[in-house]
Amino acid sequence: MNQDLFDRGLATRREVLGAEYVDAAIQNADDFNRPMQEVVTQYAWGDIWNRPGLDRKTRSLLNLAMLTALNRPHELKLHVRGALRNGVTKDEIQEVFLQTAIYCGMPAAIDSFRGAKEVFKEMGV
Repeated sequence: MNQDLFDRGLATRREVLGAEYVDAAIQNADDFNRPMQEVVTQYAWGDIWNRPGLDRKTRSLLNLAMLTALNRPHELKLHVRGALRNGVTKDEIQEVFLQTAIYCGMPAAIDSFRGAKEVFKEMGV
């Protein structure tokens, strides 16, 4: 494991997803899923999320579209929270889901709207 990338990834992951969530994921890791936590933290968050080519807001918008396309509601809700932290507005999230309805299908987009509404309610947005 590259400790520098892991540490940078851990910091970025906490900033985007929230320290409480990330710390729980790391602390609750066991022998089975710890390697996945390390890979996600080092490569996704340490390397990709810290590349200079796109800002965090743009990365969040892309993630919302991709998670809708992949129909991953748990991850989508997590990334809606992160998108809001990264400066994405509720209106921009709406536009992403409307766009995905055309290219990814109505059921996927409807699920994303549903998940986002739950997050908005929880966060008071």
